[in-house]
Amino acid sequence: MLHTRRSILNAIGISALVTPMAGCMTQSGWFNPTTSVDAANLSPSAASIVAGDMVAKLSEHVGAGTGTIFLKADNSQFGLALESSLRGWGYAVAEADQQPSGDTIIPLAYTVDSDAGQIFVRLTTPTVELARTYKATAAGASPTSPVSVLTRTA
Repeated sequence: MLHTRRSILNAIGISALVTPMAGCMTQSGWFNPTTSVDAANLSPSAASIVAGDMVAKLSEHVGAGTGTIFLKADNSQFGLALESSLRGWGYAVAEADQQPSGDTIIPLAYTVDSDAGQIFVRLTTPTVELARTYKATAAGASPTSPVSVLTRTA
């Protein structure tokens, strides 16, 4: 009886972990967001600081000149700051009204959220996902965690 109960509890635990991830799979195999969201509504100074920091980290994994970034922006302060920072780092960025095509297109989406003074930021491309937390400050924002990096293979 104890062995059966333990097996059932293990199965429930595994299901609880695997089920949420099932929604992240697509026919191509990985989560590929189609929109970006800045739910935190960052101030212009915070957006600029966070975007600059995240693009610097992105450049370690997706170098400028490797393709054209297709930014799926939401026209928020962060979206504008991210596009500006990408261009400042030497990335080619497709205009919002362009329909990019080809092998050198790099879709990029972001999520920005906040809770209890913490700002949570995630940048996602088909090959890498970066995440980091920041604290809102009077000057804008400062990092409060190391960068989390998830790399993917095709």
